[in-house]
Amino acid sequence: MNDITGLILTRDEAPNIGRTLERLQWLPSIVVVDSESADATRDIAAGFPNVRVVTRRFTTHAEQWNFGLEQAGIQSEWVLALDADFIVSDALAAEIKALRPDAATAGYWASFEYCIDGRPLRGAAYPPVAVLYRRQRGRYEQDGHTQRIRLNGAVGTLAARIYHDDRKPLAHWLASQSRYMALEAEKLSRPGASVGLVDQVRKLIVIAPPAMFVYCYIVRGGILDGTAGLFYAMQRAVAEGILSLYLVRRMLGRE
Repeated sequence: MNDITGLILTRDEAPNIGRTLERLQWLPSIVVVDSESADATRDIAAGFPNVRVVTRRFTTHAEQWNFGLEQAGIQSEWVLALDADFIVSDALAAEIKALRPDAATAGYWASFEYCIDGRPLRGAAYPPVAVLYRRQRGRYEQDGHTQRIRLNGAVGTLAARIYHDDRKPLAHWLASQSRYMALEAEKLSRPGASVGLVDQVRKLIVIAPPAMFVYCYIVRGGILDGTAGLFYAMQRAVAEGILSLYLVRRMLGRE
């Protein structure tokens, strides 16, 4: 597993990108696809000798990722695809270096430790993501506000975890959630759209926000994480509340 290129998308990630890249100096090459950041993101990234920064105006998450895979000059067989606030632990780096995948393996899932200001929470509603995969066997598709990687082949699971540790201001998070939930509402309102159980609950509008708070704070043990656990549970409830507002606006014919 020496033939790996890191791939990271950025947009105004100055509070995060330096910490992420510090833990990736073992990679021979990293491509940062930046969506015209207005802060110091590109300058920070360019300060790392194994990083090459490419700028592309943002369209969708899936198109940004596919651009990185296909048009940013990556030649390696494997790609380690990370958000700018993903921190790779030493244990995960060692596990990746020790992998000996067979020809049928297209990639690997990774699970996460969600952090609030560097403090890992006991449990969070953040799903596993396929972050390590063979470049020519993966392609991204847009799904609501986010993207899904489609891999051609078997997918294994990494034992060590990634730390999700976003240090951007709360105002930035709120603005992002407004954009994301507008896209989620569009997806959920699409005629004939196939949605899972979670999205069916979200479409009930008044149920999802309090249900998400109870799930994160009580069921997943956030209450044991003190103020950080309370903050996370409130974040997730607020995000669902924003989605509910967009869904109601659509019912009123205003979106």
